Amino acid sequence: MTKRVVVTGASSGIGEATARRFAANGWEVVGVARRAERLAELQAEIGLVPVVADLADDAALERAAVEISALGPLDALVNNAGGAFGLDTVEHGDVADWRAMFEINVIAVKQLIGALLPALRRGAAEHGNADILTITSIAAQVAYEGGGGYNAAKFAAHALMGALRLELVGEPIRVIEVAPGMVKTDFSLVRFGGDQERADAVYQGVENPLTADDIAETIVHAIELPGHVNLDLVTIKPVAQGAPYKLARGPLAPKD
Repeated sequence: MTKRVVVTGASSGIGEATARRFAANGWEVVGVARRAERLAELQAEIGLVPVVADLADDAALERAAVEISALGPLDALVNNAGGAFGLDTVEHGDVADWRAMFEINVIAVKQLIGALLPALRRGAAEHGNADILTITSIAAQVAYEGGGGYNAAKFAAHALMGALRLELVGEPIRVIEVAPGMVKTDFSLVRFGGDQERADAVYQGVENPLTADDIAETIVHAIELPGHVNLDLVTIKPVAQGAPYKLARGPLAPKD
């Protein structure tokens, strides 16, 4: 019995790692991303079903949802596409950056869930349950200086998942939130507009920041648990991180 999962942001980072893990476990993986060439490479490598779309574009998202729904029943949706732009104060933050963060982290998640719930209900009817998993962040739990826009977007995504979980009570559809802390991907490179030196400084001296595969393992584990077990919220940080603003830089060692 092959199950079908949709993974957004599947062309790199956590999304790619998640797609690879699901494929290795025998799932049919539908990967959604903007980069057609990267999806084509993953199609050849792991059998991924590519859906090219910019989920911040309403028309593109609608076309993607139609394409995905035409494949048949859906067993899981992993809302991974997201991101942060800039690290400015609330006073000086670029409104365009804030809009972009809300579009991809909140609005696109809401729209895709709404569009794919009928397919998820068909999957639940056939296989006993279905899953909606969204990647938020520890930024959805603790505010930090310079993170106002990203905090606001991820807090909103957290609230969206909480409301959805209540609205779906009585249906065999689990609503799962995974909130990572520091993960060493291209997240900071995107946040800082391609400034590699500034992005590298974020991770400098931090012993064993999380990897994309660490998060992917958590995602797949949560979805492959028995259908009556729901991990409502999983917060995952490297040991070196106590909070978004509290990091140990240098080797970890017991105190004398």
